[in-house]
Amino acid sequence: MGVDTILRRRVSPVVFTSRLPFDERRVQAAAIYCSDGRFGEQMDEFLHSGLRLPRYDRVAAPGGAACLAGHAMTYYEQTAMESQVEFLVREHGLRRIVLIAHDGCAFYKSLWHGLDSVEEQQASDLRKAVERITLWQPGLKIEAYFARKVDGQIAFERWSSGNGDDVAGQRKDRWAIS
Repeated sequence: MGVDTILRRRVSPVVFTSRLPFDERRVQAAAIYCSDGRFGEQMDEFLHSGLRLPRYDRVAAPGGAACLAGHAMTYYEQTAMESQVEFLVREHGLRRIVLIAHDGCAFYKSLWHGLDSVEEQQASDLRKAVERITLWQPGLKIEAYFARKVDGQIAFERWSSGNGDDVAGQRKDRWAIS
């Protein structure tokens, strides 16, 4: 590609301008969740309204934080995710990470799990992801949630993250998002 081509692209007409103003402030929080677009709007609504995290940093990948649970088949994804989180902690000053798994995640179709159900595997993976992040990024507040389909809506449940912020295995709060 020549310099002329690059310059022509730079002077192309604007194709879209957002109506939303840009806000420079960081909220020092990130969310790691599955890239399944069917849940995207609800994830944003939950994080913005349910957890009051405007402008949170997004890390979306198939299976979300499942790659941080130590599965052999996700070795490369784990390395990439760790690099991304490390960058965000360093450059964006993260203090809080929200992990969200979701109902019917296709990622788990190809992942062998020794537990009774996919949901139990997801709960175990979230706890392992919290442990892993805590090992190499101590001091972060890490929360785990599950997005469940309920009567045509998505309800978010707080799940145990295994880091002492709640009772192990107990689901605490629930937010319904239509």
